[in-house]
Amino acid sequence: MSAALERETTRAGPSGAASARGGASSDATPDAAARPARRRSRVWAKLRASPTALVGGVLVAAFALIALAAPLTGLDPAATDWGAIRKPPSAAHPLGADELGRDVLARMVWGARASLLAGVVSVAMAVAVGAPLGMLAGWARGWTDAAISRATEALLACPFLILAIAFAAFLGPSLTNAMIAIGLSAAPVFIRIARAETMRVAAEDYVESARAAGVGQAAILWRTVAPNIAPPLLVQATLTVATAIIAEASLSFLGLGQQPPAPSWGSMLNVAKGFLEQAPWMALWPGAAIFAVVLGFNMLGDGLRDALDPRQN
Repeated sequence: MSAALERETTRAGPSGAASARGGASSDATPDAAARPARRRSRVWAKLRASPTALVGGVLVAAFALIALAAPLTGLDPAATDWGAIRKPPSAAHPLGADELGRDVLARMVWGARASLLAGVVSVAMAVAVGAPLGMLAGWARGWTDAAISRATEALLACPFLILAIAFAAFLGPSLTNAMIAIGLSAAPVFIRIARAETMRVAAEDYVESARAAGVGQAAILWRTVAPNIAPPLLVQATLTVATAIIAEASLSFLGLGQQPPAPSWGSMLNVAKGFLEQAPWMALWPGAAIFAVVLGFNMLGDGLRDALDPRQN
């Protein structure tokens, strides 16, 4: 009986073994394809279950909605009411009026656009510059890594806000230049994170297998390394948006960001500092808005960090 079985196996040859392997592979493939979907569902479940992430998401979504809906409100941030100069909140001006009789509510709504735009765009620029350089340094090693790392360390030696002020002063006062300055100042953080994560992922077995299979280096970086270093970069980007909003407000406060008469929370605080006793609401509302949106991004970033932590998934 065993001899007959051996003859049948011999006649089947490699094709029989291949079909067996194919059956195992077909069974494993659906599980491998479903694994990312299960991971995403776990991340969403952890985000929904996190009070910190929910509160932060609500705050961020509320300010984003206000910024996007600003043109639809019909509010004019430059319209003046000479009879309402430094008047307290009223039915005509729910948040009061400023030193020129302009509606504080209108300027707050339009100022949200400048602050959120500066935060998101500048961080996107920082990621676009920092992530590729960090990946290159962590993958290439050698003199390339040394040159990028030394330049990064030199930039990190300077405080973030001081570096942003220096770049903005060099480029000139405007919201666009302020975003460029903030993006360049934030890029070293993403370079360092991308470099460390790339070095970690490059040592994994699946990357070595791709190299041994003859996959090109660019394909490995784009298809294998980049998706695996994305979660920490996403968390850092969310947290950095809060820092970028504070930086934009600081630059506008110093006259290096959004230029009058266009509204910005930072420039509103600059004007309000001269009327703290006569019209405290001029400083109260932009200060509270900066606090709330920064708190929202920080809470959302903390929630994302916990949800994307592989040790908890």
